[in-house]
Amino acid sequence: MYHIILFEPEIPPNTGNIIRLCANTNTQLHLIEPLGFKMEDKALRRAGLDYHEFANVLTHGNWQAFRESFKGRLFGLSTKGTKSYTDITYEQGDGFLFGPETRGLPQSVRDELGGDRVLRMPMKPESRSINLSNTAAIMLYEALRQNDFEGLA
Repeated sequence: MYHIILFEPEIPPNTGNIIRLCANTNTQLHLIEPLGFKMEDKALRRAGLDYHEFANVLTHGNWQAFRESFKGRLFGLSTKGTKSYTDITYEQGDGFLFGPETRGLPQSVRDELGGDRVLRMPMKPESRSINLSNTAAIMLYEALRQNDFEGLA
């Protein structure tokens, strides 16, 4: 099982889309507080459609609580990364960490991960970023593809 980790997510529809993604791919979703919304938010529920009951969502009180509980390899996605997300061979149990939509992963978190674990997706040089839920889907499906979509039909 892969893990998508959202560090202090801010926009309910992005998290709702990722809930749906995780439900359809048997992926564990981790939410690191504080959240920029309540889990009962209408926009979150609408974006996740009726997949909330099929998704496994864990909430962590803060970054440290998450770090103490997560034992797999952890890769952060950032526009400030220097290594392409396609340069890694992914394994079951890997986690993909995404920062808040308006700020991205904090420098302190990127430093903790180390430069070889902060990845980026290619895009036009003048672009600011790719949407969070789109980036999560691209990242997850690369890992799934590398492992022959194990467990999916």
